[in-house]
Amino acid sequence: MRGGGGEIQMVVWQTLRGSALADGLTDAELGAMSGSLGRRTYGKGVFIFHKDSPGQVLYIIESGQVRLFIISDMGQEISLNVLGPGEIFGELAALDGRPRASGAVALETTVALTWQREDLLRSLEAYPRLGRNLMEALTARLRYATRSIEDLAFLDVNSRVAARLLDLAARSGVQRGDIEIELSLTQGELATWVAASRESVNKVLAAFRAGGLIALEGSRITILDGRRLEQQVRY
Repeated sequence: MRGGGGEIQMVVWQTLRGSALADGLTDAELGAMSGSLGRRTYGKGVFIFHKDSPGQVLYIIESGQVRLFIISDMGQEISLNVLGPGEIFGELAALDGRPRASGAVALETTVALTWQREDLLRSLEAYPRLGRNLMEALTARLRYATRSIEDLAFLDVNSRVAARLLDLAARSGVQRGDIEIELSLTQGELATWVAASRESVNKVLAAFRAGGLIALEGSRITILDGRRLEQQVRY
């Protein structure tokens, strides 16, 4: 639905204000932009879009989590990233109008703002700071992708799992004495993120748990000894 009127409009504005795109923009500028944003809810497991599908929308996550992924011609799935509130996705197709470079699926009930390409381009022309913010977000995404490729190329499965857990702890961890990773990610989905079989990842997680590095409870992972977990990452 379009972000018009009262309470919904305020939520749209607050979500936009909380995103990386808002840095340096005035409340008046954000208010003008928020009027062109829509708002949609996706249930857990719902595909927001698929790779190579037409794309004309940039998304800003209000609540929930979204996993980006690709599937090879042989059917192998690889996760590229998991994003949460305030983060954007779908920006490439929204900028160049070409098909989607990856798929996106909601890991839990997710609410996202939708920014149509024509409205986005109009705002980029009107507010140069928005363009700078979007460029910085794209640069950060590129750096993350480069580091992920480096990990896949040079680390063994044990090191890749450790590196991913440390990354998740830094991005999604909650400090409660130990660090709890609050992420709706199954071990199978974690396996697609480190390009390994589920069985291999399960063995690594079991070894980490036996060694006192982590605790496992359902899909929740708690980092018990971050220093020793870092020592598992060997280039």
